[in-house]
Amino acid sequence: MILIRAVKPLEGYTVLLKFNNGEEKVVDILPLLRGRIFEPIHQDLAYFRTVHVDEESGTICWDNHADIDPDVLYGNYQPAWQEVDDDISSR
Repeated sequence: MILIRAVKPLEGYTVLLKFNNGEEKVVDILPLLRGRIFEPIHQDLAYFRTVHVDEESGTICWDNHADIDPDVLYGNYQPAWQEVDDDISSR
């Protein structure tokens, strides 16, 4: 199971993530900030930069309880909304 151990905001909406398997990745979070819960994060770079790791869930989160699945951040899966969009567009 992939978990995030550390996060460091970089330029714009990118972060450096350290995973529990020892890997590090730079991830552009902007394309993942979709939906009502992510609006304050998307609209305010300073708020985005308050990102931190929730030790219980092992992923990144913000104070408004928004979080992103660590498997999505690692690159193993697409976000659920993207899978739905892809399914609709293929019809």
